[in-house]
Amino acid sequence: MLEVDAIDSFYGQSQVLFNMSLTVKEGEVVTLMGRNGMGKTTTIRSIMGLTPARKGSIKFRNTDITAHSPYRIARMGIGLVPEGRIISPNLNVEENLVATAHAGPSGNGRWTLEAIWTLFPKLQERKHSMGSQLSGGEQQMLAIARALMTNPDILLLDEATEGLAPLIRQEIWQCLFSLKKEGQAILVIDKNIRALADIADRHYIIEKGSIVWEGSSQALLESEEVKHKYLGV
Repeated sequence: MLEVDAIDSFYGQSQVLFNMSLTVKEGEVVTLMGRNGMGKTTTIRSIMGLTPARKGSIKFRNTDITAHSPYRIARMGIGLVPEGRIISPNLNVEENLVATAHAGPSGNGRWTLEAIWTLFPKLQERKHSMGSQLSGGEQQMLAIARALMTNPDILLLDEATEGLAPLIRQEIWQCLFSLKKEGQAILVIDKNIRALADIADRHYIIEKGSIVWEGSSQALLESEEVKHKYLGV
């Protein structure tokens, strides 16, 4: 479904990604892990066309999207939940969702307000609350819901549970597990190895802009050397 093939990406003259490659198949949950500053967010930004790759290719459903605009990439079926819980603070919850609503590439997407209320009952309770009035956890739920309202074929989550209280983190993981059961393809960045191992099919670890390890959840949990060397645990 998504193929990132040997891309190089830069911020100005500074190269951040070096021959970076990964794939996400239909219905797969894949993680991208690594220490801070190793290129995880840049990889997401390159996929979305926000930091265009200068070398290599990015394909989505066999279409080369390397040079596409972020808007066009999103409309093709790639949903982004960016780091920092970006929502519209001056719109209420329902308005935030309606603002991003799109039927998706197939034109008959399943994600409607009713479906979002079922997945996130808390958002339905707060649907008339302004974005600025929500807690951090509620804002992250809203950010995920906004992305789902575009009816994406694949969902990209950057720092899915960063800075959230443990109980709220558990709700977010439960949400992602529900999405996985429904066949939603997901590429997720986070630091919670145990939770990621429970939900994901495969894992990539990035170090200094390149993939240095790829494997299953079992292989990740059993390799103390990999976790210590590349993740600092």
